[in-house]
Amino acid sequence: MDNSNSPVPNRFTVFMWLRRGLDVLWAPGVAVFSAILVGAVIILFTGQSPLAAYAAMIKGAFAGKNMVNLASTLNRAIPIIGMGLASAISIKSGFFNIGGEGQMVLGGITAALAAIYIPLPAPVLLPLVLLLAALSGALYALLAMFFEFRFNVPLLISTLILNYPARYFASYLVTSPFRDVPSGMNQTLLVPTGVQFANLVPGSQLNSGVFLILFIIFLSVISIYFTVPGYNLRMAGINRRFAIYGGVDIKKVGYWVMAASGAVAGLVGAILVLGVLYRFIDDALTSPLYAWVGIMSALLSGADPLGVALAGFVFSAIQTGGYGMERETNIPRELSLVLQALIIMFIAVRSNFHFIRKTER
Repeated sequence: MDNSNSPVPNRFTVFMWLRRGLDVLWAPGVAVFSAILVGAVIILFTGQSPLAAYAAMIKGAFAGKNMVNLASTLNRAIPIIGMGLASAISIKSGFFNIGGEGQMVLGGITAALAAIYIPLPAPVLLPLVLLLAALSGALYALLAMFFEFRFNVPLLISTLILNYPARYFASYLVTSPFRDVPSGMNQTLLVPTGVQFANLVPGSQLNSGVFLILFIIFLSVISIYFTVPGYNLRMAGINRRFAIYGGVDIKKVGYWVMAASGAVAGLVGAILVLGVLYRFIDDALTSPLYAWVGIMSALLSGADPLGVALAGFVFSAIQTGGYGMERETNIPRELSLVLQALIIMFIAVRSNFHFIRKTER
């Protein structure tokens, strides 16, 4: 019987995608809920009301006149999601890039200097600035991959160590040759107005860089799940030996993955410089810990791009809501950091539990 016109395959495909979506959301949802419960117990021990504390946190993250608080949450989520995507691309392939901070800093300083000192009209200069920022992050990430394949230096070590030269090099540039001397601070001059990202919500710093992040999310989903290189990437992450046996060029995958990861991190640095700071300021990109919260978002979501977006938004809401909670209650905003740590802890416990069960079988 000819079943070519049967609707079953379509329904089966929809079911599989729905099941995959539930798998992505289930573990993070349980982790977040468990962290909220433990956080409530901690708040009770301080003599405060958990309901009042969480209500203030929600208000601080989403309420406010003219949606200013929500805009602030979205603005903080942009670099977290971006750095989460940079981490997720590498984690998905089994190559762990934890050097996103250095790659982001190089992208930021490159964007600032290119925007200030390249004499081109804004419509031409802005794409060039973004390209140079992505290229600087990609090349720096490739350096770590080269050390892995050429000198057998573990990627975790090389990417972590390479954060520091990038930070110190950028710091040198803004404290000596490219410093805005009249300001008295370690920072560059302002980037030209024509290359600054447009502000979307008055009273907040939410800017048009959000559309670039949305495009990166879309591109990540398409590349990872609907292309041959993406299939090779996922196979390398699931079982590297099997991937090699199946003809996958691991070196090619590794270089491609690290270049893409570093490029995304470099673009995040450019977004912060062109859309939030309007110049490169020493330590301004690293002190909020965007790269490390991004790694947590990638771990929380199982390195799924859409899950990274959701996890990054959740972490951003917790952080911005913490300020609102501190303003309206006697609970310090450090509780938001405790909640983040609890979420990651519950994810780690769940992963370890499944590993033990599989081992026992």
